[in-house]
Amino acid sequence: MTETWDSETDGVLQLPSGRRIRGRGLRNPFPAGQQPSFGLYLLGRRPPEVPWQSRWIRWPDFWLPSDRTDAVDALSEALKRAGDERVEIACSGGKGRTGTAMALLAVLDGVPADEAVRYVRAHYSRHAVETPWQRRFVAGFRPPRQG
Repeated sequence: MTETWDSETDGVLQLPSGRRIRGRGLRNPFPAGQQPSFGLYLLGRRPPEVPWQSRWIRWPDFWLPSDRTDAVDALSEALKRAGDERVEIACSGGKGRTGTAMALLAVLDGVPADEAVRYVRAHYSRHAVETPWQRRFVAGFRPPRQG
């Protein structure tokens, strides 16, 4: 049974494949409605426990993931799970790190890397991907070869 996000859910980015992923800021109140079945949390320190499956990427505020290989692995898992699960990606504010991760997901889903930031700003948040090095990271991102 498929249990993905409703298209009207706040913070949901629909990728070109049709997969939907919710982004949010952890410092904001928890959104009403559906709960995620999987969360990917982008923080400098381990997040609190949640009642759903989750994964943590060490990612300091305003910077890039500490372990880029682990980050790509976690994002690939999130993308795969989003086919039939409610996946959320969150950092403290829900814009910089979350926006960067959403842009990387867009690339993994087929958006050209040089268009991914524009895509996420148009379909998720106009404030997504906050720093020049986050924008450069997305523009230079090449998905791992499948195979």
